[in-house]
Amino acid sequence: MIPYIATIFYLSALFHRAFLFIAILLQSYYLISRGLMLGRLPLVGLHDTLIFLSLTTALFYLPIYYYVDPKNRKLLTSMVALLCAIFSLSGALATASSAPLPPVLRTFWFELHVTLSFLSYGLFGIAALLGLMYIKNTEKTLEKYQYLTILIGYLLFSLSMIFGGIWAFYAWGTYWLWTPKELWTTLLWLVYTLYLHLRYRPYWRGKPVAIVGVVGYAVVLFTYLGVGLLMKSSHSF
Repeated sequence: MIPYIATIFYLSALFHRAFLFIAILLQSYYLISRGLMLGRLPLVGLHDTLIFLSLTTALFYLPIYYYVDPKNRKLLTSMVALLCAIFSLSGALATASSAPLPPVLRTFWFELHVTLSFLSYGLFGIAALLGLMYIKNTEKTLEKYQYLTILIGYLLFSLSMIFGGIWAFYAWGTYWLWTPKELWTTLLWLVYTLYLHLRYRPYWRGKPVAIVGVVGYAVVLFTYLGVGLLMKSSHSF
């Protein structure tokens, strides 16, 4: 019930920003209470991870809100609220996994890998929205904050890949399994690596590199949802 209520508050944030804080509190309470009930990190399956992605996207929006120009704040809030509402509703509709973790997931390397992955996904989502806003009105500060957000997300995502490799070694005796998820995760990392390099090329500065940042988030969503739903992988999200 709480994920549905949080979705309503996210949608209400399209009209008043205060509702977004209520949605954040509701989702935080839900995930914490669910984790305590299960006795494990509640980040297994689409139900948990979609709600966590909604929450992290909203949380990373909060500091960015105060840095963007006041005339852009309402649009940013509306875009974030709509994106979070979509993730929240999708998570609410997905079946919750309450089964005990299999042995391969009972390690803090897995918890670090998953948590950092979705924190970076939240940052990449905010960066994509900032990029879309920059493409629309070419305000330099928007592109600047898109870059900074992607840079932080890139560092977190790189750490998640390292921890994921360590987890794989302990779980399967190898750092690399050549699964679709691993291949797309590497592609995702390369896309944002390309973004960070292109931003320092004069020809790519401005809208071209902002577009790359937006495309990167499309790769994020396919890596997270498309691969898991369409391809067989050792990952459950």
